Amino acid sequence: MSDPIIVVPYDPTWPDLFRQIAAPIRAALGDLALRIDHIGSTSIPGTDAKPIIDIQISVASFEPFDDLLKPMESLGWRWRSDNPDLTDMYFRESPGTRRTHIHMRRAGSWSEQMSLLFRDYLRCHPEDQAAYVSLKYESAEQFRNDRKGYTASKSPLIWSILFKADRWAQEIGWQPGPSDQ
Repeated sequence: MSDPIIVVPYDPTWPDLFRQIAAPIRAALGDLALRIDHIGSTSIPGTDAKPIIDIQISVASFEPFDDLLKPMESLGWRWRSDNPDLTDMYFRESPGTRRTHIHMRRAGSWSEQMSLLFRDYLRCHPEDQAAYVSLKYESAEQFRNDRKGYTASKSPLIWSILFKADRWAQEIGWQPGPSDQ
């Protein structure tokens, strides 16, 4: 059984925590990491979230994978080869360390861009941010011990927000800003 899902108020130390985790990854991967970004709810100021830092590493290619895997493993990150999303080389923390999700994605891919757009849109649209936070609390209550149920319950609103974010991106000519790390 996994840990229960708990949403907590925004913690202003989350960006610093991201930087502390990302700095050794940047050093280990060097130029292989085209971008290292803080994504997910902890990257959106004022957004209550599960206290899990999500990091996205953008790479030109997954091949040769050992060139990416070995530096990550040397830092204690564990590749989840059972992840069914083949656009996301997913890493997790070592046992006994702080829960962290690392998503390694191809630069320019839809999944990489979508994560950055979702983050940037919510940073600029407090009404959608508030609706998302409200749903997260409701879903955490309803699916306290069911991570798949929690995630699925948020999908309709996430897709609705992404639809608006796509229009917004076209209106302003959105592009990802500089890498966070």
